[in-house]
Amino acid sequence: MDDKEHKNIAYVAAVLYAFIIGFSFLFVKLALTVSDPIDTLAHRFTASFLAILIPVLLGKIPLSFTTKDMIQILPLALLYPALFFGFQISGLVYTTSSEAGIILASTPVLTMFLASYFLKEKNNYLQNISLGLSVAGVIYILAMKGASFETEQVLGTSLLFLSSLSFAGYSVLARPLTQKFKPLELTFIMLTIAFFTFNLLALIRHGLNGTINEYFHPLSEPIFLVSILYLGILSSLGTSWLSNYVLSKIEASKMSVFGNLATLISMIAGVIFLQEQLEYYHIIGAIMIIAGILGTNLL
Repeated sequence: MDDKEHKNIAYVAAVLYAFIIGFSFLFVKLALTVSDPIDTLAHRFTASFLAILIPVLLGKIPLSFTTKDMIQILPLALLYPALFFGFQISGLVYTTSSEAGIILASTPVLTMFLASYFLKEKNNYLQNISLGLSVAGVIYILAMKGASFETEQVLGTSLLFLSSLSFAGYSVLARPLTQKFKPLELTFIMLTIAFFTFNLLALIRHGLNGTINEYFHPLSEPIFLVSILYLGILSSLGTSWLSNYVLSKIEASKMSVFGNLATLISMIAGVIFLQEQLEYYHIIGAIMIIAGILGTNLL
């Protein structure tokens, strides 16, 4: 298989990544109706860890890491999935989905600047215009939906911006590491660190408060179990592997643009599953987003 075919597969993987992330907001909201952010993240990454541990124990994913390798990968795992999802789910507690989408739309711009500085990735003039068009499409849709920023939502806004910055940093940091390690190897280490981090935080908090039974209580709710399986296996394990694979084939700045497609998918999911009305500005914004993605990657 030549480089062109590998890149074509990478673009398909990037689209799949966007679809999974787009639907994840729906399941995050469902999970938060039953549990708090820290416990939700703990159970989410428990599902991820158990799912990827099975093929590792069966020998399907050979691991050959040295201590030096682990130290090198640790910052990557802290940025994504730990800090990215941690800041995101905490920010969604204080802000609306529309406001979250506007802030997270800044990720491609942050990634472009970081990739330009650290990886020396260069975008031509037309690609920069396309990138701006895609971001503008997301902002246009969400602004037309009536997003507003109020002083009491500064905390949520800040947390979501840190989430965007975390993913931008991950995209840049992962680019050279994906040339050295296999995507599944990176994914296993990243999810293992997130599993221990969030479960340790949850258990310490419940232990200090004497509420350890509340850690297990959400697992008795079917809606929580379904949400956790989606978020843990598809949205955490699946997207971690997909993003590591895509970043091993295409530039970080190109990969980040597909994050805006996730906003479009979440909008469509709202229309289908929540009976939200599709307005004219949804169609205009969707055209801007798709045109921006195509322009950034084809020009």
